[in-house]
Amino acid sequence: MTKAQPLIIADAARGIRHVFIRNLELPAQIGVFHHEEGKRQAIRINVDLAVEDLIDLGDALEKVVDYGLIESKIRGLIDEGHVRLVETLAERIAQACFEDPRVKTARVRVEKLEALANAESAGVEIERTR
Repeated sequence: MTKAQPLIIADAARGIRHVFIRNLELPAQIGVFHHEEGKRQAIRINVDLAVEDLIDLGDALEKVVDYGLIESKIRGLIDEGHVRLVETLAERIAQACFEDPRVKTARVRVEKLEALANAESAGVEIERTR
């Protein structure tokens, strides 16, 4: 068995910047079971984006992918209502990230923090490339 390679996204040679959100915890209506319907439960979201890297940013927010805007989009998706699968929410988050044409790759992890009694979390991680 080969050892997993560490996650490396930023790459000067390829002109890639790494924008990320770590451990965003939110209450969400999510789950396939009857007892999960109409109730919010804690989820944790991590997002890693490979974006075009510009050298001359001019210290201007509009020249970068704004992680605050990504967070707002995530909150908006959750506010839309009940989602059955963590996979569905992860896909929707990735698609929201691709609304910015500078995003080349999106890696999204969605974890349910109370899904399994003897585990810290359970969920899914996806990676999508434009």
